[in-house]
Amino acid sequence: MAVKLRLKRMGAKQKPFYRIVAADSRSPRDGRFIEIIGTYNPLLKENNIIVDEEKALKWLNTGAEPTNTVKNILSNSGVWAKFKETKKISKKSEK
Repeated sequence: MAVKLRLKRMGAKQKPFYRIVAADSRSPRDGRFIEIIGTYNPLLKENNIIVDEEKALKWLNTGAEPTNTVKNILSNSGVWAKFKETKKISKKSEK
């Protein structure tokens, strides 16, 4: 099963709100998901991204592939940099 980190749209018309979820790549956009990792509200000016770093790093380390938008959100929240650091450390320990 290929897992993707992607956005699930919530909210009413003209008032989007997104959940960042880990989902099977074959399931529909707003369909079944495995776990909620965080939220993203594009309507707010500040504090519009909330990410559970532990869950996000767990899924990234197990091989979940983020979509481009989720990758940008993780970069803005600092989770992507932590993930890259852990990858560098694990590569050094392998040598």
